[in-house]
Amino acid sequence: MKTIDLIYFNAGGGHRSAATALETVIQEQGRPWRVRLVNIMEVLDPTDVFRKTMGMEWEDLYNTRLARGWSLGLAQELKFLQALIRVCHPGVTSRLRRHWRRTKPDMVVSLIPNFNRTMYEALAGARPGAPYVTVLTDFADLPPHFWIEPGQNQHFICGTQRAVTQARAAGYGPAQVHATSGMIVRPDFYRDSALDRRAAMIELHLDPDRPTGIVLFGGHGSKAMQGIARRLRDTQLILICGHNAPLAARLSAMSAGAPRLVTGFTSKIRDFMQLSDFFIGKPGPGSISEAIQQRLPVIVVKNTWTMPQERYNADWVEEQRVGIVLDSFKTIHRGVEDVVSRLPEYRASVARIQNRAIFEIPDIFARLLDS
Repeated sequence: MKTIDLIYFNAGGGHRSAATALETVIQEQGRPWRVRLVNIMEVLDPTDVFRKTMGMEWEDLYNTRLARGWSLGLAQELKFLQALIRVCHPGVTSRLRRHWRRTKPDMVVSLIPNFNRTMYEALAGARPGAPYVTVLTDFADLPPHFWIEPGQNQHFICGTQRAVTQARAAGYGPAQVHATSGMIVRPDFYRDSALDRRAAMIELHLDPDRPTGIVLFGGHGSKAMQGIARRLRDTQLILICGHNAPLAARLSAMSAGAPRLVTGFTSKIRDFMQLSDFFIGKPGPGSISEAIQQRLPVIVVKNTWTMPQERYNADWVEEQRVGIVLDSFKTIHRGVEDVVSRLPEYRASVARIQNRAIFEIPDIFARLLDS
């Protein structure tokens, strides 16, 4: 039985979600592989030096910044991080090489940016001939040194034509660049649902006859949700706050002119999306893809506060005509009015997106393992 390592970290949450989604569908398809989820931070810092020094995990520091809306300056911090990785390249590569010599994977699949040069070289030194695959969990690369590193004998799995073009421009041929029909979405988002929408909304004290927006900013929420809720006082909303209990408390205490549901972390995102008519949030690749899979037009923002790697995601929304991109959530009321007034048009555009990437990627893995 061949072994596949799926590499993730917890910064942002989408990387781990993509890894677990792939693990789930591989098991459901009965593939003859052993899948291991590997948190790269546990390999690089096995004694928790960062946590013991800073009092929190590195990923938690990043996630806290997102929850508080401190995204300005991340472009400069990204450059610093990439420079630090280059300085530490020999030591990090050596540690990863030792790890893979000991654990002997038959293929390594990266679901994270920034570390791919290091991981590729480590695997090539430890397991010559074992395929190294980078699955872009963003709609596009953010060159240089983010997802696509030139000059390597590796493979790229790309969910948009923009990413395919970028990989080809970096010197990779058709045999190394593999296009899918979209981004990774958990397999349960594709299963038939027995949810009775009207009955479920009544049970949750929501009006099934009012247009409903779901507001979602990842697993840690965002203080931007308070401004959205205040400006949409008369719009029925489902507000998902994730692990941010103080945010949930503040939103619950706000007065509103329309029914409103505030909830913390939940495993029922798909159910809440099925109760909704449109999505409001940041232009994260996972949230956008999940919303579209549930046939929801999206309302997102693109401005100087938008994380650099997510700015093309907003462009993609406009290119595909599956929603609205605002300059600021200060004008969210106009965005909602536009989407609600043109719901049939937006729903038709969303319905044209047929994303089956989660089921296509294991076939790509199989071809690479066989070759």
